[in-house]
Amino acid sequence: MHIEPFKVEIWMNEWETRCTYNLAETCVASITIDELLHLSGRNSSDLSELLPMKMTYGAIEGSTRLRQAISTLYDNQDIDNITVTHGTIAANMLVHKSLVSRGDRIVSIVPTYQQHYSIPDSIGADVQLLRLAAKDGFLPDLDQLRKLVTPETRLIALTNPNNPTGALIERAMLEEIAGIAREAGAYVLCDEVYRGTGQTGDGMSTSIVDVYEKGVATAGMSKAYSLAGLRVGWIAAPPEVTEKVITHRDYDTISVGMINDHFAATALESKDKLLARSHKITRTNLAILDAWVADHPQVSWVKPRAGTTAMLKIDVAMTSRAFCVDLLQKTGVMLTPGDAFDMEGYVRIGYSNSTDVLKAGLEQLSNYLAGLSN
Repeated sequence: MHIEPFKVEIWMNEWETRCTYNLAETCVASITIDELLHLSGRNSSDLSELLPMKMTYGAIEGSTRLRQAISTLYDNQDIDNITVTHGTIAANMLVHKSLVSRGDRIVSIVPTYQQHYSIPDSIGADVQLLRLAAKDGFLPDLDQLRKLVTPETRLIALTNPNNPTGALIERAMLEEIAGIAREAGAYVLCDEVYRGTGQTGDGMSTSIVDVYEKGVATAGMSKAYSLAGLRVGWIAAPPEVTEKVITHRDYDTISVGMINDHFAATALESKDKLLARSHKITRTNLAILDAWVADHPQVSWVKPRAGTTAMLKIDVAMTSRAFCVDLLQKTGVMLTPGDAFDMEGYVRIGYSNSTDVLKAGLEQLSNYLAGLSN
């Protein structure tokens, strides 16, 4: 099976360990197990409960404890509708493999996480792309979506909050998208890995599974919960989708590690405290980035409303990749080139690493841009 190279992951793999100021990071600044225990009202003595844990495969679909904790993130999801996976990346792969067949029509927004169009393409689906535009705030043009969705459409794929732009589809628009999908009998897959990072209120945006009977949501512990190292994600889906997912899952996952499951449940049982920490970082840092953009005429953007990343339009006389490589080699600042998202002329910045890293990296970026202008 041929599949296109995963451009953003190739970039991250090549440079992430070679930078000084990681402004390509997409997770809210990661926490240690010690910090997790502290945030959840525990301490190191609680680790003793792991000692008698026998290292079997554990619950194949995920422990009841973890699935119960995940179910509280949605309005009305039974734990039988939730399947635990190796991160959101595995959740997305399993949904596409379970629902998409050769010849199916798939509509995916772009820019988005490349899985959502490259995996269906590798299966032989008829992939139609709905391009998001800055003039629309990087939100879907619903008139264009209606033109792309036909009775043959099997799946509409979204990321919400959007990766890489930070755009947020609110409930009213999600309901309109659900209506378009319902007329065609299509599923809507919504990659919600950044859910919980909204810039206002409790930060929690509406999930597709709470507005559409054929909605499928994927998410995980990496972004809003700062625990990418657990490699725990999940799928919330209608029963017929869950059944297909479990069939495919038996071939490539079996189960996540019991210790990973344990700590993910611990985190989600204290989700309010973890999200409060994340909000402090993301909201403080976005305000810093907003002020920085305002001071740099070479840079423009659509300010994110959620997520941990933004697309900066950079007015420089070089490609986005040449810009990012030169910047990194001269200053140690790592961004992600827009060509990884088919957005030449832009770079993606991750603004949710530690505030000190963001400030130092932006200072270096300012100096670099000033040098280009001289």
